[in-house]
Amino acid sequence: MADNTVSSTARVLGAGLRALLVLTLVCGVIYPLAVTGVAQALFNDKANGSEIEDSGGRVVGSFLIGQRYDLPLKDGEESPDPDLRWFQPRPSHGLGSNNVNTRYSLVVSGATSRSGDNEELVQWVKDAKAAVVKDNSTPTYRVKPADVPADAVTSSGSGLDPDISPAYAKLQAHRVAEKNGLALAEVEGLVAEHTTGRVLGFMGEPRINVLELNTALRDLTHA
Repeated sequence: MADNTVSSTARVLGAGLRALLVLTLVCGVIYPLAVTGVAQALFNDKANGSEIEDSGGRVVGSFLIGQRYDLPLKDGEESPDPDLRWFQPRPSHGLGSNNVNTRYSLVVSGATSRSGDNEELVQWVKDAKAAVVKDNSTPTYRVKPADVPADAVTSSGSGLDPDISPAYAKLQAHRVAEKNGLALAEVEGLVAEHTTGRVLGFMGEPRINVLELNTALRDLTHA
């Protein structure tokens, strides 16, 4: 009787071990490899993080995550000044910094969650608008406060919005051309080339990916 019990137990353990090995092979090896293979074959760009490359083939970031373009932080400064050679993204405390356009440090994602009449938020918008007017005015082009679009002075819900409106890009074009010694028509051509329209012609708003635009600008200027 004892021998039968031992034999039965052994058979159960053996069946359990075989099931474990088969499930490990199928679920832990074959299925992940199949999913990875399909993703790489059919959705290569998305599977690898929607990477953006420069003309030299170097990955400079993701199409889905915004980046800042700042000067190196100086002694005594709490926050760096924007590097005005580049198109600037929407304001956000959630973006990492990137002044060489080859890497970035992601800090945090999130919204301010302040109401439209919050005094601090109102002051942020006023300060941001004044900075946009000051930074983007050139000897031959004066930015008017009324010309500053909403996305130039407000952050997105995630704080990591990679896009800006064509209006904000065009407003920056004069400053970018002047700082890089380029003709305005060249810079406006880049803006037009990298403007994406509404999805299916009616969903969303026209937009421009800032990293993609600045990568093209860098290739143009060899910065």
